[in-house]
Amino acid sequence: MKNIKERGFALILSLVLLLAMSLMGGALILITSEDHKSNNLVDVNQQTFYVAEMALLEGERYLTNQYNGPWSTTTHTRQTNLRNLPQNDAAVFNGTMTPNNNDQICRNSFSDLPNDMSVTVAESFNFGTFLENSNIPTGNDQVFLNNFFYEYFITRIGAANFKSAGSSAKRGSGGSGSGKNGMAYRVYGCGIYADPNTDDQTVVTLESVVILPL
Repeated sequence: MKNIKERGFALILSLVLLLAMSLMGGALILITSEDHKSNNLVDVNQQTFYVAEMALLEGERYLTNQYNGPWSTTTHTRQTNLRNLPQNDAAVFNGTMTPNNNDQICRNSFSDLPNDMSVTVAESFNFGTFLENSNIPTGNDQVFLNNFFYEYFITRIGAANFKSAGSSAKRGSGGSGSGKNGMAYRVYGCGIYADPNTDDQTVVTLESVVILPL
């Protein structure tokens, strides 16, 4: 009789241990899954930030090219006769700001901008396609990078003073009569991640001010 009770107790104990181990295993899987999602989210946010930085660089490069003259791929020289300081144009925002050319994700991400804002240029690019066309190796990450977009738009602020040293220029800290005369532009850049399986989007916005000497 005693052996039968001991065998029954051993069976119950085995079931309890099996249940406990199953719960622990399930909890471990859940924790691992959440940790994986968290890591993916961090990766997406970090990459989106890098893409937003790319938007600023491209916007600043656009201004530099306009100021120095567009680069000719035929003559491999700058077309200095086309040098200019871009003007604002109220019509630039018409359907030019996002990958699907319908709404204005980047422009609407800056909530303090006036609705009738005029800008000099507004551009949108697929980040993955940009890297691919630049012959930069992306390997198996190409599909992932195709979900990222960078966009920028630039508005001409107006005349500004700056202090310069060599070929660099920065905003002066002195009064209105100090430094040299220049034209100030504000560059708005966005990095955008569009999830292909959902409508979720991640947007990182950055700004910079560029002053071009007159």
